[in-house]
Amino acid sequence: QVQLVESGGGSVQAGGSLTLSCEISGFTHDSHCMGWFRQAPGKEREGVASLYTSVAGHATTAYYSDSVKGRFSISQDNTGNTLYLQMDSLQLDDTAMYYCAAQQEFIPWCGVRGRGSEYIYWGQGTQVTVSS
Repeated sequence: QVQLVESGGGSVQAGGSLTLSCEISGFTHDSHCMGWFRQAPGKEREGVASLYTSVAGHATTAYYSDSVKGRFSISQDNTGNTLYLQMDSLQLDDTAMYYCAAQQEFIPWCGVRGRGSEYIYWGQGTQVTVSS
């Protein structure tokens, strides 16, 4: 059974930083996509950052939404069992519930340009609140 558990959310002042983690278990690490999505109150879920790992090519490709490019960084540990989202220069608009997701296939841009409907596996979310 695939399980994703996010952690690392919290409250931070604008301009500050947070690092989110997502522990993944029961996932077969063939070529796959993993991503971070967020949903603010009253808004639709949106892609933040995603990562495609090609097992055959031993390579990863990161994708970012325009709103976070240059401020956020997605990465994973050597085992592929932990996904990270380093968030710097946080802005008020970054306030949202953040979710990680995983899918055992390639999705164009690993779904970062959409709402993540292609993903099957989701975590429960971790809240990020940015204040002035």
